[in-house]
This record gives sequence, C-alpha cells and structure tokens, in this order.
Amino acid sequence: MAALGWLTPRRRSATARSVLAGEAAAEAARKSSLPADRSAGRSTGARLATTVEPEPAFPVVGDERAAAFFDLDNTVMQGAAIFHFGRGLYKRKFFQRRELTRFAWQQAWFRLAGVEDPEHMQDARDSALSIVKGHRVSELMSIGEEIYDEYMADRIWPGTRALAQAHLDAGQKVWLVTAAPVETATIIARRLGLTGALGTVAESVDGVYTGRLVGEPLHGPAKAEAVRALATAEGLDLARCAAYSDSHNDIPMLSLVGHPYAINPDTKLRKHARALDWRLRDYRTGRKAAKVGIPAAAGVGALAGGTAAAVALHRRRR
Repeated sequence: MAALGWLTPRRRSATARSVLAGEAAAEAARKSSLPADRSAGRSTGARLATTVEPEPAFPVVGDERAAAFFDLDNTVMQGAAIFHFGRGLYKRKFFQRRELTRFAWQQAWFRLAGVEDPEHMQDARDSALSIVKGHRVSELMSIGEEIYDEYMADRIWPGTRALAQAHLDAGQKVWLVTAAPVETATIIARRLGLTGALGTVAESVDGVYTGRLVGEPLHGPAKAEAVRALATAEGLDLARCAAYSDSHNDIPMLSLVGHPYAINPDTKLRKHARALDWRLRDYRTGRKAAKVGIPAAAGVGALAGGTAAAVALHRRRR
C-alpha cells in the first residue's frame, strides 16, 4: 500500500482515523478474499464434527445479502493472535528475550482477566510495528503460515468454528474482524476456509513495511466502520447479517447487525447482551480454568520463566 503521509494521527480526529482504518481494512479484505466456491470450508481444518444447536430459519440458506462477521481473539481462537505471532517472531530471532517477557506477561494477563487491556494491546501493536519495519510483506506472510501451524491451529474454538461453518453451508460469506494485522488475520481466515478478514492495515511502500499504520488499529469503533464499509462494497443488508464477539469493546460492531451474538463474553458484554436479549454462547469448559490457562509456550523455558516473573512482579506491586 502506498504511503499516506498526509493522513497522520495528529492531523485527523479519532473518528476520522477510525473511518480510515475501517475503509483500509475493507479494501484489503476484498482484495484477499476467497472466491465464493472456495469459501465453503475446503481448506485446512475447515470442517469439524462439532454440532451446533439448531435455530429456526437462521442462517437463512441462499440469502446472498447476508454475511457473518467474527471477532478473532477469544471468540474464534483462545488468546490473542498478535501475542502468538510475537512468540513466533521471537523464535525466529526478530527480537530479544526482554520483549518476549513482555509479550508473555500481556498474554497471561489477557487469559487471566478474560478482557483486553488497551495499554497492553497498544504496546503489543507498537512492538509489532517496530519489529516488522523494513521487512517485506511477503516475508511476514510466509512466516505467518508457519506460526499459525505452531501456535494457533490447536487454539480454535470448535463451537465458534461450527457457527462459522453454518453460515458457509448456507451460502453466506464469513469474515474475521480483528485488531490483529490484516496479513495474520487473512492467513487464519484462509486456513479455516472462511471468506477473508478485516484487520489492522500496516503501511507498506513497494512491499516493505514502513512501521506506520493506515489510520489506527482496527479496534472498537474502527471495527464497526470496517464492517459498514465492507457491507456497502459487497451489497450486504446489515439487518440480515450476524456478528460474533467476546468483548464489550465490540458492542459498536455487534449493534450494527440484525443478529448479534455474544461468544465467551466478558462480564460487560454478558450484561449488555442479556439486557438486549442477544444470543449468548459460551464454549469455555470450566470458565475459571480457561481463564487461568497460562500461554502454551510452556515448552519454551524463557517464556514460562518470563511469565512467572511478570506475575510475581504484578503481585508485589499490588
């Protein structure tokens, strides 16, 4: 993507940056989406035996103006994609052990608390941008495929995956919507047989990352703007679409569609969903056990040690 130097965060309002981020994500998603005949779950890990409780007349078979939008972190996949990606980059010596310890602590906090911490997420994004600066987009895409197999493939929630498959089987398009880099999100979508992904767009010039974003991270209101932009481009009727998320930060996106679902919801989203009679699904077996699961880098001594040290430090500060 060409540099957009005149569109800097300092010269645009937060709302305008959200719109810019959403439009950039929608453009990237349409360029990378699978053809309709390939989006029915034929790629790696696409179909699972998990069954979903039937719900009358939804999704509506053959409704081409309907689609489904799925948040990624803790909705489709356990944990945060950007942290798993960071672990994979550390393994390939993109950065040092000090940064790995920070990634480990942030992922542990995310799993323990069950909600996103804006400062942690911003720090992770800033770190990721500085790490990939100067690298080619094609290089990171290739590495991302390997990282998916190493850290993400076994963390997909079967129940949520089955919900996505129901939409695909009905002939509808299914999109991931995430603050993770669009390249990472696109890899995950393809490996799951989904249509494509809306994600944070990092600026690149001549195929090389500049270390800057286009707009802002695709988070909160920016996700809603991305869904709105994609729906317009695809000729979708949002009242006939569905959206799925675990986080109250995604209430703007969920509120756009006619069929909002709270999946593995945090406390605020659960309360909001119950108040509005939204559908809820919780695929966590033993919710507390799921929350306290430490990142599965247990096989990597440095990560496990870094997590323990970070948790101990946090306790002392309390």
